[in-house]
Amino acid sequence: MARREKKPVHKVVMTEGKRNIIQQLLQEYDIETAEDIQDALKDLLGGTIKEMMEAEMDDHLGYQKSERSDSDDYRNGYKSKRVNSSYGSMDIDVPQDCKSTFEPQVVKKRQKDISDIDQKIISMYAKGMTTRQISETIEDIYGFETSEGFISDVTDKILPQIEDWQNRPLDEVYPILYIDAIHYSVRDNGVIRKLAAYVILGINTEGKKEVLSITVGDNESSKYWLSVLNELKNRGVKDILIICADGLSGIKEAIAAAFPKTEYQRCIVHQVRNTLKYVPDKDRKAFAADLKTIYHASDEEKARLALDRVSEKWTSKYPNSMKRWYDNWDAITPIFKFSPDVRKVIYTTNAIESLNSTYRKLNRQRSVFPSDTALLKALYLATFEATKRWTMSIRNWGQVYGELSIMYDGRLPE
Repeated sequence: MARREKKPVHKVVMTEGKRNIIQQLLQEYDIETAEDIQDALKDLLGGTIKEMMEAEMDDHLGYQKSERSDSDDYRNGYKSKRVNSSYGSMDIDVPQDCKSTFEPQVVKKRQKDISDIDQKIISMYAKGMTTRQISETIEDIYGFETSEGFISDVTDKILPQIEDWQNRPLDEVYPILYIDAIHYSVRDNGVIRKLAAYVILGINTEGKKEVLSITVGDNESSKYWLSVLNELKNRGVKDILIICADGLSGIKEAIAAAFPKTEYQRCIVHQVRNTLKYVPDKDRKAFAADLKTIYHASDEEKARLALDRVSEKWTSKYPNSMKRWYDNWDAITPIFKFSPDVRKVIYTTNAIESLNSTYRKLNRQRSVFPSDTALLKALYLATFEATKRWTMSIRNWGQVYGELSIMYDGRLPE
């Protein structure tokens, strides 16, 4: 796991000039506590902004406040403006000119925030906080109110970034792709609906994980999946060796149409979970151990014998528990042509499971998303947070890549 980069710690270097300023501050503001320091800095910030604006007005008019001039434009008093800063809200006096042509730069017209609050809001949103929680946190820390609408507007600034990310060029070849879905509750015209977030994660030729796409919808079909896969083709993907997915409606037919050479592998993890879903705790451990004899078998023939044994043992107690294994056998069996190292990469789905744990946190933190756009923003930011740590290739990738190169002769770059 890559180590998180530590932020540099600010080292205070005391100079004679700084000592004099501090002494003056202590005398001017009668400072006794840390809170007094904050109030003093807030006052100084407002005063500094005003002086800078006065200097900007001098430059704009071409003469200083105390000078006379024949210019037809001149100072016209001040206009009070409330701005938010890292020290809280403050009122500043903005100088005005008669022609209203003055454009201050230190705090621009219509600018109401001079802190880096936008990035803080986006960071909190990325960690799964709701707009209400963010609003309350900002008020607690900075002492000024931010409406939920304002926070939504700030996070909307990343929508063009999401669009660029969704349309970015991709590699020509991906050895392995995973497709998975996480379900969320979303409010739609006052009605709460369950929507699926479909995540496509690739393992590139360097063995590194890469989220290719996130889409939000509720329309699984071969037509839908064909459009998703064709979108990957339009972004530059020419070949995929293996696509690992659960039993998404129409996915098999879509893969055959878009990437006819691609192997479709049913996700073994989901297959096992679906089997054990209705098995009580008392039998689950033993049942799971028996299922392992199927997908750990050395070849397809032995796996089929293990399937028959497991089915004979448990079907009388749990009717239809093994039916899906027989129904999906053609999509389960591709793994048996590979060595254990390659199988682990395909069927353990550690790559996407770790990502899904990040997405599931969003479900725990927000019971209902106000819109599908809000969900997409949260997913994108959560993905960005999670993937910042993805710097290493997956384990034994050299060996895995070598075996895949032999198995799929000529389809992987040397």
